[in-house]
Amino acid sequence: MKDFTCRKATIDDLETLLGFEQGIIVAERPFDPTIKQDPVHYYDLKEYILSDDIEVVVVEIHGVVIASGYALIKQARPYLDHKEYAYLGFMYTAPEYRGQGVNQLIIEVLKKWASAKGMTEIRLTVYDDNIPAIKAYERVGFKKHIIEMRLNTHKS
Repeated sequence: MKDFTCRKATIDDLETLLGFEQGIIVAERPFDPTIKQDPVHYYDLKEYILSDDIEVVVVEIHGVVIASGYALIKQARPYLDHKEYAYLGFMYTAPEYRGQGVNQLIIEVLKKWASAKGMTEIRLTVYDDNIPAIKAYERVGFKKHIIEMRLNTHKS
């Protein structure tokens, strides 16, 4: 693995992270016809960075931020065997660094954060047709759990 460093994101990273967010949206549009037209934002990144209950991390190489991810604590449904879980999102790696273990590094750091917060369950969502992402998450131990289905009742 190259000289990748994973650290907590700061407000100084915000402009770069907003660009990553748009990269995620562009990548997800082919999988999701329900995403609104631009401008679209998925996250309140400034609030996430400042929150004690959300861990936003970035990966750098030679001082350049090349990847991101977050973990936040969510309430589980009352019938599950855990009260809360860590939810991972905002997983982005610059195209030229994909396939080099960057996502794995982010997940390991976020797993440690989640464990320190007492979480025993970690979840994330991924589009069913996003095979490269599914394979990447499976390589670090995630397993498919449920498929969400949708039906558009609007007539064209």
